[in-house]
Amino acid sequence: MTNPPLPAHRALLTRLGIPPTLAWGYLGLLLFMIGDGVESGYLSPYLIDRGIPESRVALLFTVYGIAAGIAAWLSGVLSDLWGPRRVMGTGLAAWAAFQVLFLAAALPLTSYPLMLLGYGLRGLGYPLFAYGFLVWIAGVAPRARLGTAMGWFWFAFTGGLPTLGSLVASGLIPRIGAYATLWAALALVAAGGLIALLLVRDEHGARRPRTAGEGPLATLAGSVTILWRNPRVGAGSLVRVVNTASQFGFFVILPVHFTRTVGFTLTQWLHLLSAMFATNIFANLLFGVVGDRIGWRRTIAWCGGAGCTLSTLLLFYVPTTAGPNFPLALLVAAFYGATLAGYVPISALMPSLEPRHKGQALAALNLGAGASTFVGPAVVAAFVGPLGVEGVVWIFAGMYAVSCALTLLLKLPDGPEAAATGPDTAAPHPTPASA
Repeated sequence: MTNPPLPAHRALLTRLGIPPTLAWGYLGLLLFMIGDGVESGYLSPYLIDRGIPESRVALLFTVYGIAAGIAAWLSGVLSDLWGPRRVMGTGLAAWAAFQVLFLAAALPLTSYPLMLLGYGLRGLGYPLFAYGFLVWIAGVAPRARLGTAMGWFWFAFTGGLPTLGSLVASGLIPRIGAYATLWAALALVAAGGLIALLLVRDEHGARRPRTAGEGPLATLAGSVTILWRNPRVGAGSLVRVVNTASQFGFFVILPVHFTRTVGFTLTQWLHLLSAMFATNIFANLLFGVVGDRIGWRRTIAWCGGAGCTLSTLLLFYVPTTAGPNFPLALLVAAFYGATLAGYVPISALMPSLEPRHKGQALAALNLGAGASTFVGPAVVAAFVGPLGVEGVVWIFAGMYAVSCALTLLLKLPDGPEAAATGPDTAAPHPTPASA
């Protein structure tokens, strides 16, 4: 007996590598991350202009990143315990509540302690929402198309943060002002969160059945001990930290460097940032497909690690040497954005490194992703004083070179990597994660 044909829209989504039952979730994620990314290109200079010293702004971003790192790790753990849907709802509520505190009290009063509380703890929000959805995808997508499904995740994620978010900011700030634009970000986040939570009906979003010995404490402990129980998972988590550490560090120093040292206007910088990550979102799709074809590990090491080592240096030296030459800066910004996407297949590789505990492996991946949000600003806070912007850039480039070497050690446990790199060689049925 043959299976009935899929409806046209579901068949199209399947061909594109998007799990049909999660399609609304991808749209909701995009809108959520647009709202989250609105501030990314201008919040640092905005706070400096309000009298907050640059070192304190870097510390504020670091506190935000620490909260994001904790939430990113917990997103995998809590998805095992509660189910991804509830984790995403918790993230939406946290983002909205602490954004209101930041905007309604901290900024009007110019209270730095309230900024640390409101903005810092708002960092709990987006990782719970976004990485909860990442776990959901891993529980639904077939292994042969997992890299592509993850590519679509990062397409939506970086499509919002900071690509379209920065573009929205560049359009709204001249019309309603920088402060009101931050309120508009809250509306976008709420819209995206509600779309995902109300319209996605996939059963994998519920709490998963618990097996013997898997109580809350065992699940929590396992998501940490896996880092040394399986050294490849630990190394993969470090690679994920490096992936976007420079991105979050650059959010602190590059707006000031490009506008005050190189000579670009704020609007030009926001347009460069939008172009940088517009390239990134399409490269996310490209490298997701490439990883499924030629191997996840190979794609991460050479397109991601080696590529970012070069692009990070070019992003600093080309504009610094050439001055405010917008077309030239646009080229190096786009190259940097594209090479960041070379790491996309790690979202497929990590759960495959620990097939018996995929939820724990995803928790380790999310821990690395969240840690990058404070490692980047922390590197800036620690070294921009003694070494300057140039020294910080070299530190990030060195981190990428190390990640390239680490990635070459991440061999899959079940034989040749080709077994997971394409529909012709992968397992014919989906291999769900423990979400």
